[in-house]
Amino acid sequence: MAFLTRYDDDTSSPGIGSAVRDLVVRAVAPAVVLWLAIVGVGLLIRGPLGGLDSEDSISKDVQELRTPTWDTVTKVWSHIGNTEIVIGICVVAVLLVWWRTRQWWVAVVPAIAISLQATVFVIATAVVGRQRPHVPHLDPAPPTSSYPSGHVGASTALWLSFAFLAQRIQQPWLRRLVTVVCIVVPLLVAWARLYRGMHHLTDILVGFANGIACALLAWAYLRRKATGHR
Repeated sequence: MAFLTRYDDDTSSPGIGSAVRDLVVRAVAPAVVLWLAIVGVGLLIRGPLGGLDSEDSISKDVQELRTPTWDTVTKVWSHIGNTEIVIGICVVAVLLVWWRTRQWWVAVVPAIAISLQATVFVIATAVVGRQRPHVPHLDPAPPTSSYPSGHVGASTALWLSFAFLAQRIQQPWLRRLVTVVCIVVPLLVAWARLYRGMHHLTDILVGFANGIACALLAWAYLRRKATGHR
């Protein structure tokens, strides 16, 4: 069974209890390991690898690129990763997929992805507590610390799960277009957060890792069989 076509290869409807068990074993438990890894890297950055705090020089170099036009453009890109925007887009997408496919177990994939990401992020950022770059911040600083980037993690988890769902689109040109858009959006958010002085480069890279891992876990949360029967 191909990873991307797992929900087409097996279209059977799971029971709620079975789906919840799969979610815990195949997504939540691995997410705990992911959290441990992210926290471990964060503590290394703040401790033995403290020299990485020289990343401020990268942030200062990027600051030199600021212009009024790019300040406005990146403000929009940064907002795409805001919690309320991510949740709003996710809710609409879940309802649309559910309505179009009548497969609730597929429709909930984006919701699982951003929920896993948010849980890992919130606990990790509280434990690591890294300061934000020492440059002027163009966005209001949320109460969470700089590591890892929640904006990048959330947008990556959401839009990568959309990219997985997009592989079910029948028209090749539309499937490719939607996939490209879904990949580009998190990149725009990441650049905006770096440009606007809100995160170190490693914060953004680990945010990507968190979002990608959570999207993969969400897509694979449910056991599927090539025969179409559970």
